[in-house]
Amino acid sequence: MRVISKATLLEFWREHPASKQAFQTWFEDASHAKWKTPQDIKLRYASASFVGANRVVFNIKGNDYRLVVAVAHRFAALYIKFVGTHAQYDAIDAATVENQP
Repeated sequence: MRVISKATLLEFWREHPASKQAFQTWFEDASHAKWKTPQDIKLRYASASFVGANRVVFNIKGNDYRLVVAVAHRFAALYIKFVGTHAQYDAIDAATVENQP
C-alpha cells in the first residue's frame, strides 16, 4: 500500500520521540501490505477499528497513540487523516477528521 504521507508521521514522532519506533514499524508493515479488503487489515491488526465508509483506526504502541487512515483499496493507498495521542484522539471524530497541514 502507498502511505500518504509519511511526512505526517515524521512530524509527529519528532514531537513525540517515544512513538518513533512504533510508527516506523507500522509504516514499513503497511507499505509492504497488499490489503484488498477490510478483512485483510483485520487479519493483520485485530485491534483495528473501522469507522465510516473507509476509515480505519489503528492502535499504535499498545494504546498510547492512534492513527486514523482513509483506505482506498482500489488504488492500494492509505491516506493519513490523524495521528496523535490517545487523549488527542478522544477529542476528534475519526469518521470526519482531516489531516491539517
